Amino acid sequence: MDATKKPFRISPELGVYAEKHGIFQILQRLLQGLLVDKPMEPIQYMIDHLKSENDEVPRVFLLGPPASGKLTIAKLLCDKLGSNFLTLENMMANKSDVVNKIQRFSIKNKEIPNTLWAKLILERLSKTDCIKRGWILVGYPKTRDQALALQENGIAPEHIVILDAPDTVLIERNLGKRIDMSTGEIYHTTFNWPTSSKVQKRLVKPNGVKEEETVKALLEYRRVCHGILNSYSKKYHVVNADQPSVDVFSQVMSHVQSRHRSNAPYTPRIILHGAPGSGRSLLAALIAEKYRIVNVSCGQLLKEPVAAETRLGEAIKPYVESRQPVPDVMVMKCISQRLSKLDCSTRGWVLHGFPQDAGQAEMLKDAGFSPNRYHSIYKPAPTSEVYSRCKIHPKDSEENVQQALEVYHANVVDLEEFYNAVIHVNADQDPYTVFEYIESCVVKPLSKHTNVFV
Repeated sequence: MDATKKPFRISPELGVYAEKHGIFQILQRLLQGLLVDKPMEPIQYMIDHLKSENDEVPRVFLLGPPASGKLTIAKLLCDKLGSNFLTLENMMANKSDVVNKIQRFSIKNKEIPNTLWAKLILERLSKTDCIKRGWILVGYPKTRDQALALQENGIAPEHIVILDAPDTVLIERNLGKRIDMSTGEIYHTTFNWPTSSKVQKRLVKPNGVKEEETVKALLEYRRVCHGILNSYSKKYHVVNADQPSVDVFSQVMSHVQSRHRSNAPYTPRIILHGAPGSGRSLLAALIAEKYRIVNVSCGQLLKEPVAAETRLGEAIKPYVESRQPVPDVMVMKCISQRLSKLDCSTRGWVLHGFPQDAGQAEMLKDAGFSPNRYHSIYKPAPTSEVYSRCKIHPKDSEENVQQALEVYHANVVDLEEFYNAVIHVNADQDPYTVFEYIESCVVKPLSKHTNVFV
């Protein structure tokens, strides 16, 4: 037999290793840094970058109209994440040549060039504390030209959050703003009034909170904000600021801790697990069709060698005909052969019907097949609906379905412990709604330390 015509197989460990250690993402970040910074010593630059271990720290622009709560939310984020709180004002407190140049423009009442502001920000972001702990920059950039100046200096945030609310809400909110001139802390007569009587006595109305002043500032913001949105069209995320601050903070925190979809090569390896009647087969077919990955059904996989009358098929046939469980070793051999083929290795796969317990999951792992998404579909349709849906299959009697449910519930906890990054999906809703949720989890990288539960 011509060796070149043998079925081509790729070791599954290669893709698993690359994804586990973020090899493609590391190379992408190194290349991006080289092109932006243009270091004289590129090799040493890459070594220093790898040693810095700062790819996971927050790098955030927090923007929005006046009175949207930017400062309050930014300080909460910094306290929670241990990051640096940055504004143009506190950066100007540091002495440097750039600061001196900006002050000279200010003294002469001249417009400060956007390039100077960009250099000031770059200077601050280059400090060790920002590199190690990350940063939240509040209220800048305000225009498209400012955004472009930042981009030209290689300043690229990981997340851009825009707080927004109706203008009527913002005008009313701004009227209640107060500032402690001793500390610079901002308070509000309704939402954030200090308990200390000493602090209360120090509070004064800041400049720009009168209704006509707020209206003017809002008109200017609405005029230029589209330039910002266009500059960061694929990165910004709008959060409704017209809700309790704890809810605003929760939504902003959730977004800041999320990861953007990477341009690095990504091969989906998905296991769909759920009780009988939870819709695994339909969802697997939808995912496979949408993303052109291989739909691997364990039940169908066992029938193929039987139909082809292979040696393995002859060994499986008695179990299939008597409707008895096929031994795990035989099942694993069928699955291993299928997942090792070129289409599964290059395009990815969605597996359902296996594993059903922790022992089978261990066998799958030992064979080198580790999923990067494990979806546990819970809350199947009510039992009566499950039974009525299964009556079209003579083998799915009430007794058989009940037995399958018992097996599922007996093993699901152990399986979820084995695959610690489990994504729970409520299947008691329209199948396409379930699919949309699973789809969002498939295409968007999960946070490094996050498990998703619904």
